[in-house]
Amino acid sequence: MTANDQITRAKEVFDIEIEGLRRVRDSLGESFTRTIALMQDALAHGGKVVVSGVGKNLHVAEKMSAIFASTGVNSIVLNPVQAMHGDLGMTGTNDVLLALSFSGESEEVVRLIPAVRRHGLKVVALVGNPASTLAKLADVVLEIPCGKEACPFGMAPTNSTTATMAMGDALAMVMIDVQAFDRERYALNHPAGAIGRALVLKVSDIMRTGERCAKVAPETTVLDTLLAMTKAQGGSAVVVNPDGTLAGIFTDGDFRRRIAEAARAGRAPYQAESPDGQTAFGLSTPVSAVMTAKPLFIRDDAYAADLLKVFERRRIDDLPVCDAAGRVLGLVDIQDLPKMKVL
Repeated sequence: MTANDQITRAKEVFDIEIEGLRRVRDSLGESFTRTIALMQDALAHGGKVVVSGVGKNLHVAEKMSAIFASTGVNSIVLNPVQAMHGDLGMTGTNDVLLALSFSGESEEVVRLIPAVRRHGLKVVALVGNPASTLAKLADVVLEIPCGKEACPFGMAPTNSTTATMAMGDALAMVMIDVQAFDRERYALNHPAGAIGRALVLKVSDIMRTGERCAKVAPETTVLDTLLAMTKAQGGSAVVVNPDGTLAGIFTDGDFRRRIAEAARAGRAPYQAESPDGQTAFGLSTPVSAVMTAKPLFIRDDAYAADLLKVFERRRIDDLPVCDAAGRVLGLVDIQDLPKMKVL
């Protein structure tokens, strides 16, 4: 099999699974909203969403349950084999079971249904065959009509598990909306890792202040501004008006660009004035003449997640921080974010 053949085959797998996702998306209807209603009802009565499957679908169930739990839907995974040997005790009368079986004939899952019914659970079957045994035993059939597997033997779960996982994602994301699950509650469920820190930390927790933040007045010379930046061990200086509001920002990049412009214009880069008396760029030039005026800034009470979006969207390295009145409080240097473990 040549390298080109390998790539062609890989693309075929992607095409099959993309088409499968389209088919499942287009099939969404009443059974989806009924599933959401059952999940809401379970939670409203102190219950939880129980997800079960066997084989590869057990792994899908684990992922599905994990994303439910992280987004405010109380959820557990129930191994259908272990359930028949005592784990049914983890379920409660007000729970709802999402049973995963593409064929709808998985013996372990089918055998589980009468047992969970005796515990009072409602059952949603996520199946590829709405006429299957599992579908006939369920309260709601949430069909996964994704089509054939990508496996050449039609055996290895590929297209079906991808589509089932996507259905779980859709359920979880809709539940976020119907429950009005907000970012603060999400952060409570993610106290560790970069996600949690970005959602919990505020800009005020990250910004440079005091000697670590170079602040200069508009009349400060470029030389003194560079010295202030060096002392603060930063790549920029915030230019502050007498009333404490933001006037501009001057960065290492600004300095390099100004020197290059002076060289292209045939001027000595450090001269104070040009022959015609116009102010030119030099070390004695007031920083206000060469700064970026009215720069983008961020509020001190914004979340680190908002800060990350600004850095990614604007492709900048330094961002002034201001309070509600526009007064400068500090500066965020993108180099500090890995140290704070939010990048």
